[in-house]
Amino acid sequence: MSRPFAKCVSWYLVLAMFIIGVAPRVDAGLSPSEVIALSQADRTSDLQKIQKILETKMIGKRLEQFGFSSDEIKARLGRLNDQEIHQFALRLDEIKIGGGGFEVIVVLLLIGILIGLWLHVSGKKVVIQNR
Repeated sequence: MSRPFAKCVSWYLVLAMFIIGVAPRVDAGLSPSEVIALSQADRTSDLQKIQKILETKMIGKRLEQFGFSSDEIKARLGRLNDQEIHQFALRLDEIKIGGGGFEVIVVLLLIGILIGLWLHVSGKKVVIQNR
């Protein structure tokens, strides 16, 4: 195998692994054909889940910025029916705290650019030698 061809293949594999690693995970499954009645235990666990998320400092601050007090939030949660609470609890699982992987890639690229710029300005070079 020639050296340029091996180099090309290795870069292709690096790029393919990067794209595979960045692609979001997708789950699939069967959905029930009829509405399943929710028990009181489900409502309680869903309310606990929602309450746990609402008690986090960041979300509490954000809700205060929107003008919601904790009593008002509790009153609004009390007005929701079982199905709405269950749907709200399910949607909480879908929330990605900290965003997706795009921000991580941008930050890594910026760090690489800054390191390259610092090396260029300072006149230093990175030399890789075979032993």
